[in-house]
Order: sequence, then C-alpha cells, then structure tokens
Amino acid sequence: MGARPLAKKQGILASAQDIADLRWDDVRLFLVALRGGTLGVASVKLGVDVSTMSRRLTALEEALGTRLFDRTRQGLVPTRAAELVLPAAEAMEAALARLTRDVSGLEAAAEGVVRVSVPPGMADAFVAPALPLLRAKYPLIKIELDASVRVLDLSRHEADLALRSVRPAGADLVVTKLSTSPWVVMTSPERAREKLRAWTDAPWIAWDADLASMAPARWLTKHVPRADIALRTSHFASQLRAAEAGLGLVLVPEPYARVCALSAARLGESLLPSAEELPTDDLWLVGHRALREVPRIAAVWSFLVETFREGKAAGRSRVAPA
Repeated sequence: MGARPLAKKQGILASAQDIADLRWDDVRLFLVALRGGTLGVASVKLGVDVSTMSRRLTALEEALGTRLFDRTRQGLVPTRAAELVLPAAEAMEAALARLTRDVSGLEAAAEGVVRVSVPPGMADAFVAPALPLLRAKYPLIKIELDASVRVLDLSRHEADLALRSVRPAGADLVVTKLSTSPWVVMTSPERAREKLRAWTDAPWIAWDADLASMAPARWLTKHVPRADIALRTSHFASQLRAAEAGLGLVLVPEPYARVCALSAARLGESLLPSAEELPTDDLWLVGHRALREVPRIAAVWSFLVETFREGKAAGRSRVAPA
C-alpha cells in the first residue's frame, strides 16, 4: 500500500491529525529508505520499481510537510528531520515486532547499525574480540564502536547502547548491572616473583591529570609517592602494555587478568590493609528505553549481557598475599 499524500505544500509542518493519519506502511517506507541508502536498494527491499519508490517517498514528505532526504548522486542523505523522527519510527517498528514475532523471529529482524559507547580499555580487551561471535549470530548488524573517554549522551541519541562504570540516572534510560570487579595490583610475571614489602619497592604506572579523580587514581595518590611513578598516561592499553613489558606495577580491574600477560603482585603482610582499600567497579549496560525492543538493539543488548556475565570470574582474590 502506498502512502496517502495530503494536500500540503513542502516545508509546512504537518498537523497532529496529519501525523496521526500516518500508517505503518508510511513508517516502514521511511525506515527502508534510510537503511537502504539509495532508491534502488530501497525499491528492491519493498518489491517495487524505483519510480514508485520515489513517488511514495515524495508523498510521505508532503504528508509530513518536511523533507526527509536529500537526493544526491551517491544516494539518499538523511536530513535533520529524518534524524529527529528516526527514534519514534524505530519505536513503532519495535511495538509492531512485539506483536508479530517470536524468539526466532528476532534474529531475522535484527539488522542495521548499532552505535555502542565503551571505555577504551574495555573496547580493546573485551568488546572488539567478541565481535566475530556477534557477526556470526547476527550477520546483518553493523557495529559503530565509540571507544573514547568522552561520555556520550544516550538521551540525545549520541549512542544506542553504552557500558558504564557509574550507573546513570534518567527516566528515559534502561539499565542492568553486568558485573562487579575489584581493582588489583598487577605486574609482569618476572616482577611478580619478588614479594613487595612496601608500595615503593617497584615503580608504578598511573593515570594523567585528566583522570585523577578516578577511585584507583585516588588510591595511588594516597599510597604511592609521585617520585615512584615511572609512567603517567590515561591511555589504558598503553598502561597494560608497559606493565607487561616489565616497567612496573599497575592497577587493573580483575577481569583484565584473564586477557593480559600480567600476574598479581605478591604482597607482604604489611601491605594487605591498604590493599583492602582498593576500589571496586560496577559495570552497567545502558540503553534508551524507547529503543530497547528495536530488534537490532535488543540483539546487541542480549549479546553484551551474555558476553560479560558469562565471562565473570568467580572466587578470585582481590590480592595475592605470599
């Protein structure tokens, strides 16, 4: 069924009644055009010819009173209006999917781009290596991985999903805890053979000033003099590589012990009380409530839950006393 054009000039915003008159076919047409990127690809998806696809898309834009796409030689370029209506369109898609799909239908419907915001070290050590498994299960999903230290705003749709060490607040967000992990003192296997009698027995690797407020950075400030810091960098992968090469001691969340060539430092009895002050991190998976049941979002959400919860270590000690 084609979209029903309304007697409205382009550029005049649609009324609330006009929008209420839109049908699922209209919304599906918009999503197929957006995901297809060209009229040709979208027309094949809908089983119509290119001219029919173009007429239907023009009729939809007239119904809404705004242009959704710029037509270029390279294809369809979404306008700001398209970006604004996308979350509502996907929410409508998810609502329809809940009525018509079963569990097996989720995989068939899971396609498109999912933007995931992950802290840099976690992206390198856990998320990126797991992506081949995600690809094998959902071959039509494409991941955009933001591994910057900047916290993206899900409420402004800067990302679809995020992994956070601090639980965010917001009525429009849905959150689940994936794990709780202690920070541990790690070093190269060679250095780990020597028992530490004092925190100054070996050089340390620490964070730069931009992350000085982190709980493990505050622990270092309290227990380790500045003179014993051999390297300062807020790039976590560089911290790990330097520690693996034997530069010194480093604080690492316990799960990294399974994926890095590091060993727990051997601590003397006098260090155990201060070691017990090492912080503990929670890991939270966060998404936008309106998009939670969109098939592509739901698939990646479930995959991240399985990846991190099944990967949790059980019964490991915070420190390795000798």
